[in-house]
Amino acid sequence: MTPTGVAADLYRYLQEARDNLLKSLDGLSEYDVRRPMTPSGTNLLGLVKHVTGVESGYLCESVGRPAPVRLPWIEDDSVWDSADMWATADQSREYIVGLYKEVWRYSDQSIAEVALDAPAEVQWWSQEKRHTTFGSVLVRVVAETAHHAGHADIVREMIDGRGGKDHDDAGDQDWWKAYLIKIQTAADAHRAG
Repeated sequence: MTPTGVAADLYRYLQEARDNLLKSLDGLSEYDVRRPMTPSGTNLLGLVKHVTGVESGYLCESVGRPAPVRLPWIEDDSVWDSADMWATADQSREYIVGLYKEVWRYSDQSIAEVALDAPAEVQWWSQEKRHTTFGSVLVRVVAETAHHAGHADIVREMIDGRGGKDHDDAGDQDWWKAYLIKIQTAADAHRAG
């Protein structure tokens, strides 16, 4: 069964965000995909690991479809200590990406089979908010995945200078240098003396 209407639109945007997130890993070493790039520890493989749990929880568990794989950071509750935001030394890229793809295949079944107005229950939300609809959690997952795909674009650019998916469409290296100078010049006009 293939999603139709609004569900098909949401699915298309979700898949685009998934693909963009995984493209951020292309050509990088195991070190580069897991090293923290911000003061809060943001790293590429951690972003993939995080959205794996997001999809599993919202698009599977919340509609009574147990996840197809066990996510160790969910099973041992270390997710609440941010264990879903970084890969341990023994969690390879192939392992994390494999889990993600397996969960998203199962999520795709939910998107195809569960009506947007079907009831959903998010166990980790407060009691007064936990009853919602599948459509509501699907929108949340699309937004969160796109959000983290954007983070991944920035983190990737910090690692090796490779811009996001539209980077090369905007201009060549000289265009980007001139563009950056314009932005810096505008910022410098507000630099405190």
